[in-house]
Amino acid sequence: MLNDKPSIEKLRWIMSELRDPGTGCPWDIKQTFESIIPHTIEEAYEVADAVSEAVEKADFSELEKELGDLLFQVIFYSQLGQEEKQFDFDSVVAAICEKLIRRHPHVFANESLVTDAEIKANWENEKAKERQSKNQDENISILADIPKNLPALSQAAKIQKRCSHVGFDWHDINDVFAKIEEEVIEVKDELHRDPQALAEELGDLMFAVVNLCRHAKQDPESLLRKANQKFTKRFYGVEQQVESSGQSFEQHNLEALEQYWQNVKLLENK
Repeated sequence: MLNDKPSIEKLRWIMSELRDPGTGCPWDIKQTFESIIPHTIEEAYEVADAVSEAVEKADFSELEKELGDLLFQVIFYSQLGQEEKQFDFDSVVAAICEKLIRRHPHVFANESLVTDAEIKANWENEKAKERQSKNQDENISILADIPKNLPALSQAAKIQKRCSHVGFDWHDINDVFAKIEEEVIEVKDELHRDPQALAEELGDLMFAVVNLCRHAKQDPESLLRKANQKFTKRFYGVEQQVESSGQSFEQHNLEALEQYWQNVKLLENK
């Protein structure tokens, strides 16, 4: 198998060798479901970074590698599941095949779903059925299976999306703006009073802004990531101007640094 061509089967074999109690890798052998969670999250973020870089630079070589690292996480969990006789890679593949076919009746069955709204509604209805089937004796909340480890912006958007599916949502985007304005006022009211109340109001304001992103059909996590990247790129430009001036940051006042910032923005528009 060592000299076989790369394949899923070879990757599974490599994983089983790494976990072999007698001849495997000491680090891999001692890992558990819980211990590799941070690595899985890290790999997912590295894939996201590689996607952005691939689109920006038209170079997909790093994305190819990062996707391989993420696939290895799936193989790792599957190996652990097999060792504990809970599931294996084949059952993981079977589960996702069944789910995708069932959630796309407009592709694999005779159901007619044409618009994005119809397709999304069917998807959410299928997920609701899955949540209910997990426990037949209880009424399962529509928010029950939202991952607790999601980034907060993505988690907020998913919560709002679930609530919207059952009609608990603003119908007019102007109402969303009004809510943001209301939250801004409440933040101002608490600004120099109660730190704990201020923290709560700031959270409410951020939640309302996520709602605006969702109504504008934008992903808040992606938007903030791009804003971070834009700011970082511009600040590099400010740093270069500070260095060229022969003075340190501390020797510049805010007005001078703001002028550097405006210079960077002007260069972007040329």
